[in-house]
Amino acid sequence: MQTKKIIVVGAGPAGVMAAIRAAELGQEVTLIDKNPILGKKLLLSGKGRCNLTNACGLNSFLERFSGGGQFLRDAFKKFFNLDLVDFFQSRGLELKTERQLRIFPVTDSSASIAGILEKELAKQNVKLMYKSKVNDVRVKDKEAKGVSLDDGEFIPADRIILATGGASYGFTGSTGEALSLARKLGHDIIPLRPGLVPLVTKEKYPRILEGLTLKNIRISFCSAKNSVTSEIGELLFTGFGISGPLVLALSGKIVDWLGEKREVVAEIDLKPGLTREQLDSRFLREFKMNAKKGIKNVMKSLLPLRLIDLFLELAGIDPHKKANQITSGERLALAGLLKGWRLNISGSLPLEEGMVTKGGVSLHDINPRTMESRLIKGLYFCGEMIDIDADTGGFNLQAAFSTGYLAGESTALS
Repeated sequence: MQTKKIIVVGAGPAGVMAAIRAAELGQEVTLIDKNPILGKKLLLSGKGRCNLTNACGLNSFLERFSGGGQFLRDAFKKFFNLDLVDFFQSRGLELKTERQLRIFPVTDSSASIAGILEKELAKQNVKLMYKSKVNDVRVKDKEAKGVSLDDGEFIPADRIILATGGASYGFTGSTGEALSLARKLGHDIIPLRPGLVPLVTKEKYPRILEGLTLKNIRISFCSAKNSVTSEIGELLFTGFGISGPLVLALSGKIVDWLGEKREVVAEIDLKPGLTREQLDSRFLREFKMNAKKGIKNVMKSLLPLRLIDLFLELAGIDPHKKANQITSGERLALAGLLKGWRLNISGSLPLEEGMVTKGGVSLHDINPRTMESRLIKGLYFCGEMIDIDADTGGFNLQAAFSTGYLAGESTALS
């Protein structure tokens, strides 16, 4: 095999894995990043614990991607979750599987993941260029020839892999600047928008509930054209609206609906295990058993304390009433609120505050079997800068490692 000069731009999970794989196959690899350290965004993943991947099967895995999951089949066939687990465990880092099949290092530290990657880069003699920004990809006759740095230096290459990430968490250096280079070379860039992002409500009262977590609830989002319902889980109130696992998981769809100027309503079911009729029967029992007690006292067995005054106000019930004074209409209003508390969604936090970036280099411009550009020979893409995004649970990181592995191998074998 002829040794080639390969440049990888971006030292996140995708870029590092691409560099390691290409170097393993005997190539001369240079890894360039504008940050002073490897994997700055990686260190924040999983709240600093790094949810590395997920142990579910291939088909279930692909279903967790918002639209381009099938594009990843070739990358996952080449390097999937068990391969990633073996990669780290064979290098001395033990992993563990937690609820919902999420896989973490036993150290509960993203730094452990970064440490393994750094050692492997050194072992494979990858040349590292930190604090270096690529401002141009040189192309001749539709073939990649090298990159120019912002200090004017030109570095020739036989193959170039762009892996600079999306535009979320911009403070980590993930600002999507390489997407402008891809666009300049003729690639279609799907508009960027936030994924896995908290949502903003029109109502102001979530502000008084800030920090309150509702557990074992279900949430549905509805627009004129579509609706989507979550699994049972947790929701968190913020100073501007709602967040938490259930909201984040569905937020990508909601952002797209809002982008189409649709009105979006959230309906929170606080008692998904009960029908409205069953809930009304429970109210009847509670109110009879506690007939002389104030309604606020009785509601303590049904609602978090911070919600009681708000729900009584929304239901139009005098908070000073006794339980035996509550009318059937007021009872039904309370049951309706517990089964379908409505909030109007006005927007989301901005792109830089999303956990992942939706959009990026169009999948139509990338060969899924190699990750090579269909427009520029010798130019490859991987990781978050391509139009791939998924739910929380380790799916996005696995996609980054897998597309990086495939891109690195393809540059070596092409």
